[in-house]
Amino acid sequence: MKRHIKFYKSVNGKCPISEYLDTLPGKVAQKITWVLSIIEEFDVVPTKYFKKLEGTQDLYECRVDFGGNTYRLLGFFHAGNFVVLTNGFMKKTKKTPVEEIELCDSRMRDFLNRGGKL
Repeated sequence: MKRHIKFYKSVNGKCPISEYLDTLPGKVAQKITWVLSIIEEFDVVPTKYFKKLEGTQDLYECRVDFGGNTYRLLGFFHAGNFVVLTNGFMKKTKKTPVEEIELCDSRMRDFLNRGGKL
């Protein structure tokens, strides 16, 4: 089953993932794009790059390490094989910040309440 990466868009058309990627140095954005292509193309993705977020219902994280920094994109599965990414951040602590998990959950509920149109 091939996965497809989609970026969450708010009701007013804003795309937080695109906006986040635009703030990153080019080489970091390139590596994130490369990791996203692995998630889309490989049936089995190493947990180093993609895994379910512990302690959540159905949230997942895309993990990218670059230059000693750790970048995360959070999202959820929709309609079986779509991964909808909602927010990104640089991880500075061992645990994923609660506010980032809550933001992902809130955007997931918004997306689903609006009918989950991709």
